[in-house]
Amino acid sequence: MSGFAADLLSRVEDAGLNASAPPQQRWVDGWLIRFSPAKAKRARCINAVAAGRLPLAQKLALAEAVFAAAGLPMVVRITPFTQPPSLDSELAGRGWHSIDDTRVMVCPSLPADLPLALPAGHSWQPLPAAGFAEAVGAMRGSPAAQRAAHAQRLQLSPVPLSGLAICRDDDGAVLACGHSAIEAEWVGLYDVFTIEPARGRGLARLLCQRLLSLAAQAGARGAYLQVDAGNLPARTLYGQLGFSDGYAYHYRTPDPAAA
Repeated sequence: MSGFAADLLSRVEDAGLNASAPPQQRWVDGWLIRFSPAKAKRARCINAVAAGRLPLAQKLALAEAVFAAAGLPMVVRITPFTQPPSLDSELAGRGWHSIDDTRVMVCPSLPADLPLALPAGHSWQPLPAAGFAEAVGAMRGSPAAQRAAHAQRLQLSPVPLSGLAICRDDDGAVLACGHSAIEAEWVGLYDVFTIEPARGRGLARLLCQRLLSLAAQAGARGAYLQVDAGNLPARTLYGQLGFSDGYAYHYRTPDPAAA
């Protein structure tokens, strides 16, 4: 892990788990099994948050039945907090594939007085859960079932969420969007996305700054986000906004198609 205090990163991990909680989840001997049909793997994976008492083979069999019933590939999320710490190597020994190297980036202190002016011809548009899921799903080309599952998760979230878009005034088209999840002193940024023709104009930066500013006004003091380790443009942008790597996680799966 990074130079951040372990208790701070543990709090960030808890906040991230709460912000991504789907209604389809089950507790099995220390494993939080999530099986939403949404696109995001964090909503359809196993989080091994406690060691439990059952043998690994038995727990895998129980979890496999859950994923099979949901029609989803079996995926385990591996973090520095995974219990037991040997789980990653045990799954690797069983031939499970490592996919989706991800970084959790942390901004321990939200900046003040952020510039929020949009270019001429653009405006801010708040998006409720269903509208946000539809907008970002359309931008990504996600199928209808994934959009519906995303909307359900956002609508039923145990953590307050706020969706926001930058729209073009002449036709109302959504050019960039993202949402925030505030829990106590932490805000998480999620689903920040800009359509291809609008990239390179600084819209993602303005969107993140706006979300962080609104969160600070609501009482948040620090922020976190999750980003693909290989997404260098996004990681550079987040670094310029005050974020740095807190810790890494990846997934293990017996099905390489799960990637």
